[in-house]
Amino acid sequence: MQPEARDARHAGLVPVPRPPSPGLALASGLRPPAPGPLRAPRFPCDTMAVLLAALAQTSATVAATPSRLAKIDAMASCLRQVDSDEAAIAVAYLSGELRQRRPGVGWAALRSLPAPARESSLTLRDVDASFARIEQASGSGSAALRRNEIAALFGRATEVEQRFLARLAGGELRQGALAAIVAEAVAKAAGVELGDLRRSVMLAGQLPAVAEEALRSGAEGLHRFHLRVGSPLQPMLAQSAPSVEEALLRSGAAVLEWKLDGVRIQVHREGDDVAIFTRTLDEITDRLPEVAEAALALPARSIVLDGEAIALGAHGRPRPFQETASRAASRGDVERLRRSVPLTPFFFDVLHLDGQDLIDLPGSDRYEAIAKVVPPELWVPRLVTADVDKATAFFSDAVQRGHEGVLVKALAAPYDAGRRGAGWIKVKPRHTLDLVVLAAEWGHGRRQGWLSNLHLGARDAVSGGFVMLGKTFKGLTDAMLSWQTARFLELEISRDAWTVYLRPEIVVEIAFDGIQASPRYPGKMALRFARVLRYRPDKRPEQADTIDTVRQLHAAGS
Repeated sequence: MQPEARDARHAGLVPVPRPPSPGLALASGLRPPAPGPLRAPRFPCDTMAVLLAALAQTSATVAATPSRLAKIDAMASCLRQVDSDEAAIAVAYLSGELRQRRPGVGWAALRSLPAPARESSLTLRDVDASFARIEQASGSGSAALRRNEIAALFGRATEVEQRFLARLAGGELRQGALAAIVAEAVAKAAGVELGDLRRSVMLAGQLPAVAEEALRSGAEGLHRFHLRVGSPLQPMLAQSAPSVEEALLRSGAAVLEWKLDGVRIQVHREGDDVAIFTRTLDEITDRLPEVAEAALALPARSIVLDGEAIALGAHGRPRPFQETASRAASRGDVERLRRSVPLTPFFFDVLHLDGQDLIDLPGSDRYEAIAKVVPPELWVPRLVTADVDKATAFFSDAVQRGHEGVLVKALAAPYDAGRRGAGWIKVKPRHTLDLVVLAAEWGHGRRQGWLSNLHLGARDAVSGGFVMLGKTFKGLTDAMLSWQTARFLELEISRDAWTVYLRPEIVVEIAFDGIQASPRYPGKMALRFARVLRYRPDKRPEQADTIDTVRQLHAAGS
């Protein structure tokens, strides 16, 4: 790889036609074998099923303390009492997640619950089994089955347990126990090194399964986790920097790459078998045949690649993100969709190649390895430099071509899967708008009692009114939540069960990553990843940005 940008290949990302594949074998042969016999459980109480009440109490304790160490101690104490077969459930719940990816239980389903039970009787297994039955309900009569299952589950729960389950099911269990903190609690409870546990989570792709092994068999259990072709790893994530110059100062010798606005893909190939996974580790092999064909054309026996799939238009410019995302999510008539919205894969890292794991190697070595097997037209455009002027020009060129910005990657950094480490830093141009708060929704979890989710509107210069562009609760500190709750109630004009509607007098500065078409809102547009930067008491509502400004940004590809 030359230290300067590739010339012709930087002229644009142009899809490369590929010959049809003679057939694609899905990833049935790629699954890891079942583990062998395990040691006897480590904890003397592990034959006792743990009541949900104990976990709900631990969750309340964790939410009530700001101390990271106190949170870890409370969770570790709870996990020591958990049956090793329930450990995966307990860890998922402490992380604020259900084990079921799509349980089909929203807030609407939880508005009318039965009276709470007087005594605790639900075990973690009971709850997990109930949500599994809810998720599996399908076909005619499934809505009634889900309602009945929800009623039966919540009818057995005490008032405290009902609140815990409702927040858990609604994805609103905000107790300050992110996965990183829960991982520390698991390591402490199991008596294993945190670094060893984190590596196992990286290889397994999920904390609950690793926690189960750690709590059952200690360090010996962690040795069961290896990189397996066909078993996805959590993707490495990037920190943010406001400028290319700052990113280079933090990373040292680095490679810069275009940050594509596509869908993250992890591609596994073993012989003629290919499996493709999303950043959430869902398999989508059958939806992306062109990606599978590209992987099968590589001169490798076994390989694991990290990259992006993106829909491109004229001159290699990216089509709207919605088109890429919709294509990757669609299951029906793949060949028709492929003709109308073809996706092109671009790879930027290799984690395994022909029997050798590469995740612990520095980035420079991995880039040499990928250059040997992936043709240049499938690389994400890159530049190796320490020169700020050249790096800034590379960034500007990427943005002008319609891409999100750049990633600055330290050449010495290993692949730190599942973590937002300092080895990768993203730099994007920050778009901001001054918008008016039209309404706010009451918060849940740790935001209970505060007005949280903001309804955002742009000014209509013609009518003098405001056009809603979406909602956000991101970027709000506790101090802002407290202030805005008091202030918004002074501006209240009406309310319903969830929302307080306001006189449009408050201007707020909103950062966002892009604008996409959306039939959901009156303006037919929505802000992507909107977040609050600050309130603007120095601005009146008539000084807010107009809907015409938003339309212009959308048309320009923001």
